[in-house]
Amino acid sequence: MTRNAIRRHMRQPGRERGQGMAAVLTGLFAAGLAWLVAVTAAHFGQGWALVALIATVGMLFGGLAQVWLGRARGVAEAAVPDSDEARTLCAIARGVHGIEALFDPSGKLLWISPSIAQLTGRAPADYLAAADALALLVHESDLAFCRKALTQVGASGAPEDFEMRFTQTDGGVCWVACHWRRLERGVGPAALRMSAENIQARKETEYTLLETVAELRRSQALREHYLARSNDERLRLTALLDVIRLGILFLDQDSRVVYFNRAILDMWGFGPDENLIGLRNAVLRERVAPLLDETTPCHGPSDHPSGPEQAREIRLADGRVITCASATVAGELDGRAIGRVWIYEDVTAQRQIARRMVDLAERDPLTNLYNRRRFHEELERLLADALRRGFDVGLIILDLDGFKPINDEFGHQAGDEVLTRIARKVGAMVRRNETFFRLGGDEFAVLVPDAGESGLIELARRIVEGVASLEFEFEGKAVSLTVSLGIALFPRHAQEEGTLIGAADQAMYASKSEGRNRWSIACRR
Repeated sequence: MTRNAIRRHMRQPGRERGQGMAAVLTGLFAAGLAWLVAVTAAHFGQGWALVALIATVGMLFGGLAQVWLGRARGVAEAAVPDSDEARTLCAIARGVHGIEALFDPSGKLLWISPSIAQLTGRAPADYLAAADALALLVHESDLAFCRKALTQVGASGAPEDFEMRFTQTDGGVCWVACHWRRLERGVGPAALRMSAENIQARKETEYTLLETVAELRRSQALREHYLARSNDERLRLTALLDVIRLGILFLDQDSRVVYFNRAILDMWGFGPDENLIGLRNAVLRERVAPLLDETTPCHGPSDHPSGPEQAREIRLADGRVITCASATVAGELDGRAIGRVWIYEDVTAQRQIARRMVDLAERDPLTNLYNRRRFHEELERLLADALRRGFDVGLIILDLDGFKPINDEFGHQAGDEVLTRIARKVGAMVRRNETFFRLGGDEFAVLVPDAGESGLIELARRIVEGVASLEFEFEGKAVSLTVSLGIALFPRHAQEEGTLIGAADQAMYASKSEGRNRWSIACRR
């Protein structure tokens, strides 16, 4: 621009002169910029020309002061050429929150974008002034790895992408995703470019997710542990319930089977592979009805009373006796009934043993007739019943004639045979309401409720004739014997148990003294 042109410009009015001055300054700046880029490219190469371009553009927007302050502290800085990559780096440095930085191959910081202050709380000048910018920037746990990666990028030129932590002024850390690239230059060593973006939020989300996953895994492991323990307990309980001989049946509120053990199948005649789950009570009753005794109501394993049930006995057609008891199963939360449990036990053997014990206590082991103890109990009962109802009770006392000689000559086995045959013979003569007893030795008795004198005499006659008709043979000898009887009636001949027995005994001895093989009636008292 000539002097005349400058003078003409100065003579222009205010606004036009300001616009013209701006145009003049812009032209001068463009000329200086072109010269600076040309000189830098000629002496330092294209790489440093890019740096110079970034620095110059930063000066245009007010950032050149910080760059030159770093240079005054001994940090190398150069002009950058005008290029697409320079404009891109400038846009990243100024327009976004990401971090851009340049390092020399040794790891010395050359430049870092102003956005670092928002991330770590430290200004770019703090990092540029530090003796080891990487140590100030990177967390100590990631520092060694970062240096190693920086060295590999500088040596091989292959890019490296990894995550690491930046330290903050408040002692915290911030996770960033770093991308390291080598910037080639025509002359001199290459520069290392670091691009980083803040991924702290993502990391926190990942940590939260990992903690959630870990907690879920712990919960799942705990559930699996308790499930395994529950399964083990269930298997142990099932094995126990299958081993015991009690039949166990669970019914729900709809009277459907929800559990049964193996014993219930055997007890109620089901097959070993039968599955009762889901069957209703009506179906079970139909299945077990043919097993019940005719005198037993149809109480099968599926009955479902509304209230508590006392233990009861069920008699089956095959002679077995089963006891059953049930109880309501209450829920854990509200205590309302969720079903009913039934316990069944086959007590046939116990009942047989009990009857056997009674027989041993009340019956004669040789003849299986009731013994003296049962005789007195039955006589007392009959006399009390006769007093209430007003009927007579007849008593017949029997004593064998000639039994002792047979026992002495042929031994006790012969005597036992005589007693058993007489017991069968006389036992076949008495009626169902009459009771035959062996009082001991060769002495027997017959109790006749609601008796009359003529009936007692007829029974005595038949007994005398029946015993006399018996024939025995021991050691080749034919043997026979007779019987003497005494008859007494309550209350005609006696008013009490003892006197009634005494009256019958006196009548029996009277028969013996009169020649035996006969019967006699007691005298009235």
